[in-house]
This record gives sequence, structure tokens and C-alpha cells, in this order.
Amino acid sequence: MRVKLQPSYVLHSRAYRDTSLLVEVFTAEHGRIGLVARGARRKSRNGSPAALLQPFAPMLLGFTGRGELKTLTATETAGRPQILAGERLFSGLYLNELLVRLLHRHDAHPKLFAAYGDALNGLASSGEIDGVLRQFELILISELGYGFELDVDGQTGAAVTPEFWYRYHPEYGLVAAEQKRDQDQVMFRGAELLAIAANDFTGDARQAAKRLTRRVLAEQLGETPLRSRELFASQQRSQLRSSAERAQE
Repeated sequence: MRVKLQPSYVLHSRAYRDTSLLVEVFTAEHGRIGLVARGARRKSRNGSPAALLQPFAPMLLGFTGRGELKTLTATETAGRPQILAGERLFSGLYLNELLVRLLHRHDAHPKLFAAYGDALNGLASSGEIDGVLRQFELILISELGYGFELDVDGQTGAAVTPEFWYRYHPEYGLVAAEQKRDQDQVMFRGAELLAIAANDFTGDARQAAKRLTRRVLAEQLGETPLRSRELFASQQRSQLRSSAERAQE
């Protein structure tokens, strides 16, 4: 197989042998694939090719090969990279980790590819982060085959009622609850679900959407924690300690 200049994003890369890289990329037509970038860390007059293979930058990549890992043959930029910092950087790393962990290789997801580009644009803007992440997560869940209706009881087919409480069921999706709280405390008011369905992630719907997508994705991620989430929590703890130390000076 030989592919020329496929729209792509780099999700993760690591050193391979003396001068090469192993790169996980998300492509428009071939889904997630693994590439060997031979000699990418070798410096030349034009600098190291590895400098181009950075996350959050739209790329055009060529590759060839029949095995699980393809060989990178061409690299071109396809636009300006999104500059992310602070919480927005960790959010971008979170999106990348979700794709690496949850997508099977060579399964095309054009809708998800477009949603990923939109999410990066959203993170690079000054808008709210939560809505960007939740919209992407819901599309990802649907593309993985675990989508559900937010405004319909998945068991009875009845419309979600704002005053009722609902819980997530792995088989049916959102179903009416007999009581306000069950044992795992993951419950949602109908009004919150209807707001999420309308892409409204403000007010109470903000935390409800986060709890909902985290619950659904946890079943697919298994017990291994997300590294990006751990790094963000570690940074927050470090900032709190620094603030406390400055306050004591």
C-alpha cells in the first residue's frame, strides 16, 4: 500500500533506534495508524524532520507498507499548528490519548477526524473548554458504536422529562431511575440531559455532561488511568503548593 499526502494529525511519537521515531497518527481516510519515521531525528541543513511531526498541527503525510507499521515517506504542513498552553494543552493531550487508547488501527472515522480538528480550533480559542471536550467525547462515543439518545429513555422510548431522574445503562443508554440516587451516585436530571442534547454545557449541565461522558468512556478505557489526566492533576497540586508557599512568605 502506498498513500500520498493524507490529511493527518500526530497523536504521539517516541524515539526508535538511533535516529528514527515511532509515530501514532490519526488520518482522514485510514484512521489511526502507526508509522516509522526513519532518520527523523537526524539533523540536516533543513533541520530535523522530527520538528514537523508535532501534535496539534494539520499535516499531509505519505506512507507505504503492508504490515502493522507503515513507513513514512513524505511530510508536509497543511496549516498553522494550534498553540495550546496550560489547561488547554492538557486538554489536547487528553483528546490524543483517547484516540490512541480507543481507536482500532486502520478504521476510518471521517466524522471524528473533522470533529478532532474542530476541537483543536476550539481549544486554541478563548471559549469554554468544557463544551469543546464534551462535544468531542459524545461524537467519539457514537463513532465507537456506543452512542445513545440524550432526549429519549433508551428502555421505554419515552421522551426525557425535565423533572425526572435518569441513569446510564450500558445496554440501553439513559433510562428512568426509580429513585433520585442509586448506589454509584451517577444520576442525571432530565433538564440536564435536554440541555446537553441542545449543546448547552452551561449551568448544571456542565458537570452533568462531564459525569456522563466520563462514566461511558470509563467502561471502554478499563482500569488503566489516563496519563494526561494524571499529569494535569499533578500540575494543579504543584500550583497549589507554590501558591501556599508564596502566601507564607
